[in-house]
Amino acid sequence: MNDLVINLKTKPDISRPQWDQRTYYGRVRHFFTLTNPLTLFSSEARQEKCREIVTNYRKGIISDQLTVNELWKAKALYDATYHPDSGEKMFFLGRMSAQMPGNMLINGMLLSLYRTFPGVVFSHWINQSFNAVVNYTNRSGNVKTSNERLLLSYLCATGGAMSAALALNAMVKNKNSVAARLVPFAAVAMANCINIPMIRSNEVTEGLELRDERGELVGRSRKMAILSIAQVTMSRIFMAMPDMVMTPIIMNRITRTAYYRTRPWMQKYSEYPIQTMLAGMALFFTTPMCCALFPQKTAIEVTKLEPASQNEIFSRADAPEVVFYNKGL
Repeated sequence: MNDLVINLKTKPDISRPQWDQRTYYGRVRHFFTLTNPLTLFSSEARQEKCREIVTNYRKGIISDQLTVNELWKAKALYDATYHPDSGEKMFFLGRMSAQMPGNMLINGMLLSLYRTFPGVVFSHWINQSFNAVVNYTNRSGNVKTSNERLLLSYLCATGGAMSAALALNAMVKNKNSVAARLVPFAAVAMANCINIPMIRSNEVTEGLELRDERGELVGRSRKMAILSIAQVTMSRIFMAMPDMVMTPIIMNRITRTAYYRTRPWMQKYSEYPIQTMLAGMALFFTTPMCCALFPQKTAIEVTKLEPASQNEIFSRADAPEVVFYNKGL
């Protein structure tokens, strides 16, 4: 890895991730790099240097001092900081590397403020606002999502999460029970089931882009759009499940201990920091591991697509037998 890139006969292909994306292990390693929160603290100069290394390498301009290790480190920071389609620097709260620290603080809030009407409204509003920033920042550069669609999805997801939380809270009599503590997870799961399909509904109506091995657009598929949206929704729910299910169970056990019950200050002030810490520990692992559940770029035989997509592709003179689609995040 310390070899000079310029001396290599076969140079690294940075158009693809460093690790094999056909295996779950390879995808996990890739997303651990992409979601690393430490990249948020990199300096402007370091970010610009990495952008310069990557853009120059793509143009065939290679420094005689550049090592393979330095190239992949530059690519990792570039991917975490700059939009893959536009190449513009992403707003720091919308980056994938902000998912763990951002959701850690928000999930701690969701799990602590679930007992009161103002707490439910405020925590779910903050959560969906953060999700809206992430969705807007990571919107595709090829399939445009209008600001109106993003706003409508944001309002519907926020309303759905608040309604679910308030309705379920009304059904649970004991506000300190495990069932009551699991209400935020149910509300977040419902919000994801509303938000993601609404934001990507244009992919269902127009079809998800299908490309050949050269990256050329050869057709679209509604079937693959529906499958991709379902996979992303499942990943988001699974991402939230460990910390929003296990944390309430652990917190409920803590509140029953004599140590906790005999210390009023702990009952008053400890719930948010304890649950935030537990959420952060879980999210550090679940964020990359759940992003990696399904391959980002998937190959499918044309004969397995819906008839309309098959006809569109096979009508081409150079029709491929296998096409690729990007499921999104």
